[in-house]
Amino acid sequence: MESTTTAGRVVKGIEFAHREGSAPLLLDLYTPAAPKQSGAMPAVVHYHGGGWRTGGRSSLGPHVDTLGLSPIERLADAGFVVASADYRLSSVATFPAQLVDAKAAVRWLRAHAAEYNVDPDRIYAWGDSAGGHLACLVGLTGGSPEWLGRDDSGKPTDVSDAVAAVAAWYPPTDLLHMGQQALPGAVASADDPGSREALLLGAQPAEAPDKAVAASPVTYAGNHAPPFFLAHGTADRFVPPAQSATLAAALEAAGTDVELLLIEGADHMWQLPGQDPAAAAKAAGATIDFFRRQAYQP
Repeated sequence: MESTTTAGRVVKGIEFAHREGSAPLLLDLYTPAAPKQSGAMPAVVHYHGGGWRTGGRSSLGPHVDTLGLSPIERLADAGFVVASADYRLSSVATFPAQLVDAKAAVRWLRAHAAEYNVDPDRIYAWGDSAGGHLACLVGLTGGSPEWLGRDDSGKPTDVSDAVAAVAAWYPPTDLLHMGQQALPGAVASADDPGSREALLLGAQPAEAPDKAVAASPVTYAGNHAPPFFLAHGTADRFVPPAQSATLAAALEAAGTDVELLLIEGADHMWQLPGQDPAAAAKAAGATIDFFRRQAYQP
C-alpha cells in the first residue's frame, strides 16, 4: 500500500524475507519528498521495540507514538530513506532468529539500493528497546563469518549486512547481568521467571549463560564497530540505564566513536510525569542530528 505524507512517499508492507514455517516478513519504506542533495540518498533501517514479543514495524512504542513527534517521518524529511522492518517475535522463534531477520532487512535494502536511490555505503541501523538491542547487534556483527547471509531458498548471498552507524534507544546490551542492574522499583527484571529476555533465549539468562552472552551486544564490542549513538532515561524501570552505559564504556575502550545521551528522570519510552514530551523530543532530535552528521560528513 502506497501513500504520501508531507515528508514524502510511504510504501507499506513490502516483503523482504519469508522464513519456512512463519509469516512473510514485511517492511514499510519511507522516501523523502525532496532529497537534500543530488545523487543516492542515505538510509536507515529501523527495528521496533516490544520486548521481542510484541510490537510492529513503523512504531516507536505506544507512548512515543501518541506524542505526535513522528521521528520516522522527520528522518525522511531530513533526506533519509527509512525502512522499518518486522522480525520474528519470540513466540515464533528464539534468538538468533531476530538478528537473522534484522540483517536480512539490511541486505534487502542494499540489494534494492539502485531501485530506491539509496547509497549502499550510507545505510544505518536504528532501534528502540528490543529493536535497539537488534540494531546494536547488527552494527557489531556486520560481516562476521558466522552470520553469512542466506536467501529464502537457503543459498548463500554475498550482499553485505554491514551498517555505517547505529543509534539505539534504551537497548538491552548485557542480558546476563541485566537483572542485577535493575533500578529499585523496576517494573520488570531479566531474571524474573518467564521474563522477556528468557522468552527471547528460550531459557532464563542465569541458567543459559552461553546463550545470554551470545545474544548480548556488549560481547561484540571489541569488534571493529561503526559510530554509535546510545540514548537512555535515568529512571528506566524496564531496561536499566546501566545497559547503555556499559556498552558505551566497552565501545569507547575498543576505540569506537560513541555518544551516550542520558536523559534525567525519563522512564522507558521517554515517559515523564504529566505526559511531558520533552524527553522524547530531545532523543528524537539528537538521533536525527547524529544520522545527519554521519551521512553528510565533509
